[in-house]
Amino acid sequence: MSAPVFFGLLPLSVSDLCSWVFWLCLLYVLVKASKLFVKWRKLVKAFSPFEGPKRHWLFGNAHEFLKEGNDLEVVVRYAEQYPYAYPIWLGNFFAGLVVCHPDYVKAILSRQDPKDDFAFRFITPWIGKGLLVLSGQKWFQHRRLLTPGFHYDILKPYARLMSDCVTVMLDKWERLIPDRKPVELFHHVSLMTLDSIMKCAFGCHSNCQLDSESAYIKAVYDLSHLAYHRYFCIPYHNDVIFHLSPHGFRFRRALKIAHEHTDKVIKERKESLKEDTELEKIQKKRHLDFLDILLCAKDEKGQSLCAEDLRAEVDTFMFAGHDTTASGISWILYCLAKYPEHQEKCREEIREVLGKRSTVEWEDLSKLLYTTMCIKEGLRLYPPVPTVARQIKEPITFFDGRTLSKGTTALLCIYAINRCPSIWEDPEVFDPLRFSPENSSKRHSHAFLPFSAGGRNCIGQNFAMNEMKVAVALTLQRFELHPDPEREPIQRFQLVLRSLNGIHLNLKKIVGDKTKNI
Repeated sequence: MSAPVFFGLLPLSVSDLCSWVFWLCLLYVLVKASKLFVKWRKLVKAFSPFEGPKRHWLFGNAHEFLKEGNDLEVVVRYAEQYPYAYPIWLGNFFAGLVVCHPDYVKAILSRQDPKDDFAFRFITPWIGKGLLVLSGQKWFQHRRLLTPGFHYDILKPYARLMSDCVTVMLDKWERLIPDRKPVELFHHVSLMTLDSIMKCAFGCHSNCQLDSESAYIKAVYDLSHLAYHRYFCIPYHNDVIFHLSPHGFRFRRALKIAHEHTDKVIKERKESLKEDTELEKIQKKRHLDFLDILLCAKDEKGQSLCAEDLRAEVDTFMFAGHDTTASGISWILYCLAKYPEHQEKCREEIREVLGKRSTVEWEDLSKLLYTTMCIKEGLRLYPPVPTVARQIKEPITFFDGRTLSKGTTALLCIYAINRCPSIWEDPEVFDPLRFSPENSSKRHSHAFLPFSAGGRNCIGQNFAMNEMKVAVALTLQRFELHPDPEREPIQRFQLVLRSLNGIHLNLKKIVGDKTKNI
């Protein structure tokens, strides 16, 4: 039995209405399919000048990078097969050009191309549209407003605060680690660098290192893992599918914890700044920090950052200021454990510079020359950010005549560049002398990019290098480091370089000129 249904002014039966719905859905599918086909043809044409690995008809070749502990090996192998650059496909409708030679990197980073929207859209709900994500005039504005936060005068007092945070970590290692039991570094170092960024940049004295479990650290781990997983899981590119999935639920729960943490930090500082809103007045009472400058910053029109921009910048630096540095410190200590001869040379230099002091002063940092070379060599072998992405605004023609089209994505593979035999002699060997002044002057300007390069280089690179020096110096002053032969770390590329099974080291406490197991 059919009842009349009115569609506009015309009565329609149920069967007619169903027919209309069917044809409208079919039309919608055909339109979407035609758009996807056009997009696929455009990508195929854009990357046709670049030879690359064979791709699966459905998955592309992204599935090769999802094997646990195997992704970076694949990157290096393809970089040897396809020097300079090769395309990688995630399914059939997204592709990027993996760039693995400094000549190509220089050509890209010498321009003002924005960060890739696709690569960052999965972490934007977390860190907002701060300096890491912004482009164009707003990026220039924020960069100009935030640069004073990393001035020499601001960074100088941080050395002592960093020393205090590292000391808490080392004291914890002595108290909590039973005899002969290896320490898993990454978790402890992450807590330490979070403690450090909160004290130095945000003036917040947390107790995160002494908490048995840090909800914020757990949230950061979850957000990093889920954003990386979503990047390579093609169905999760759809916001609705991801939102309804168990992973989407975990992401939102971690997001709530991270944002509540940020809001608390901002609220507490605003309360303390009610009486003074000018940097000069604040500086008379105490040392300025990054958050002071963030809250007092004004553009040429006298406008302060809005609440949304403010939280985005704090979230960005809370993440980027501790997670990447934690990765760098952990892998550097692992390198020094593997190569005891270099570890001992660093220790001798540290003793000469610090004497019996257990705090690193600002003036000490520039004197740790050999230690700095070892840090840079650790960053070469294990870059905290193995890949950075750029969206090409205008066509770019490289030195070999090949052209990358407007609107495409370039993935600058720092990890592969750092292990390229044509750039680095014996690239798998740990050799700090690569970074002597003489050898550094002979190297390609874009062969070593732990903090990227060009106009969009890392604004906090001096902060990060200083923290690495402090952490390495105080650790080697107190402990001998030895690798755990039963648990060799398996590299894992997420938003930063991690280890699938942790980074475990055996520690020996140094007492005078002797050592003992802890």
